[in-house]
Amino acid sequence: FGTLSVSSKFLIGWTIFVYVAVGLVLVLALAGGTAYYVVTNYMGGGKAAAPREPGVLMKLGDPKEGFIVNIGAANSGRYLKIGVILELKPDKNAKPAGKTLSPEEIRIQDAVLHVLRSQSITDYDPQKQDRLKELIKQEVNRVVGRDIVMEVYITNILLQ
Repeated sequence: FGTLSVSSKFLIGWTIFVYVAVGLVLVLALAGGTAYYVVTNYMGGGKAAAPREPGVLMKLGDPKEGFIVNIGAANSGRYLKIGVILELKPDKNAKPAGKTLSPEEIRIQDAVLHVLRSQSITDYDPQKQDRLKELIKQEVNRVVGRDIVMEVYITNILLQ
């Protein structure tokens, strides 16, 4: 650089600055594009959940009380009062509910009672409620022979 004039040195310095600035902008653009791609494709960002068709609600047990079952050992004296509502996939061929339960409804109630009675007292802890819902869903789907339960709702629970 000793024999170059001041204007040549300025021109070389300016050229290097431009190359560095353009390189930096390209790196930042590439990083931003990569981040956007990762967030939208792998983290679910930007994609709204598709609304699902509402299901048919089925209240189980007594219309007022729900289920009242003994839990634990037969002589434990512990009782559970629980309200359970199942959201079932809509069935285009289903007949409107009458005064008597259909065979499928009876099997569903039996499956839920089986799950409720087979749990220990600690299984009704509030932190385990999602597990209980999943057990009910799996058992009803197994008994019916197809995946009809969309969601299980526990509307009230009293352990005595």
